[in-house]
Amino acid sequence: MKEAILMKGNEAMAEAAIRAGADAYFGYPITPQSEVIEYLMHEEPQKRTGMVVLQAESELAAINMVYGAGACGKRVMTSSSSPGISLKSEGISYMAGSEIPCLIVNVMRGGPGLGTIQPGQSDYFQATKGGGHGDYRLIVLAPSTVQEMADFVDLSFKLAFKYRNPAMILSDGAIGQMMEKVYLPEQKERLSNEKIIELYGDWATTGKTANRERNIITSLDLKPERQEIHNIHLQEKYKMIEENETRYEEIRCEDAEYIMVAFGTSARLCQKVIQLGREKGLKLGLLRPITLWPFPKKPITDYAEKVKGFLSVEMNAGQMVEDILLAVEGKAPVEHYGRMGGMIASPSEILQALEEKLISNN
Repeated sequence: MKEAILMKGNEAMAEAAIRAGADAYFGYPITPQSEVIEYLMHEEPQKRTGMVVLQAESELAAINMVYGAGACGKRVMTSSSSPGISLKSEGISYMAGSEIPCLIVNVMRGGPGLGTIQPGQSDYFQATKGGGHGDYRLIVLAPSTVQEMADFVDLSFKLAFKYRNPAMILSDGAIGQMMEKVYLPEQKERLSNEKIIELYGDWATTGKTANRERNIITSLDLKPERQEIHNIHLQEKYKMIEENETRYEEIRCEDAEYIMVAFGTSARLCQKVIQLGREKGLKLGLLRPITLWPFPKKPITDYAEKVKGFLSVEMNAGQMVEDILLAVEGKAPVEHYGRMGGMIASPSEILQALEEKLISNN
């Protein structure tokens, strides 16, 4: 039986990357996710598995290193926090356009700008609507526990390679810094070059030989008719991801009259709100999106005909609430409550907001 280990969220994710058989990590320190690269440097995974860990000279350099390694069919990742992800956004768009699988981790902090080093959730738009240029999507997973910080690493790699698409773990500073017990996965072997050619040789840049043509990976096509065909292909792929990969968790929703929708740290707070509310006779539930994209529209649409209202709880000015409004289709009231700039609401504050915004109006 596995033993639980007490670890920080950032460190659990870093260890999970080693154990997932990652080939490389390229990053640059920024609070509150610097422990990722610090842990990897300390553990020296190159001695354990051959995994390369490199601190690049900048966020721009790091994301382009990810582009190069990912184009070779390697399991490669990077991590940063909000301003650093902004710097990486051009490269992320290039990889989405080139259909290069990779893992990007954003441990969010309060913004905009340099903001604060305290946790935030104001990068929802950036992650789910395409933070760079062009019509593209990232697969976005939102952990709410240290265990999920570890579990979502291998899952992200699997989804990224299944659909040849960048995947993102969208966490926040609270989950990255908190310590909880975690059960780590067993060590996987890194894929050999021969195995990569066998699995991904139809697209990866594995070199030209007497038996193999070269693959050229680029997001540039100067002929608009060809670029449109490529964009149509991408949209068809995104539709397939929406149909097959939507994930969410329901807590006490079966008899709920009011449902909170929240992810990450906000979802943890809402579990306490449910307890406080039910002690007062309020039938509260929580729907937690695990994939922020694809967003769990259908269950929200279904509940919209059964409940008296929804409260979007976020650590921002109101971003995910727009997706909830689209899913509800006007069938029930939708309100938002959030704190900004690195502030975290208390469960009692959330409950008060729910009572004032929704219950008092019914």
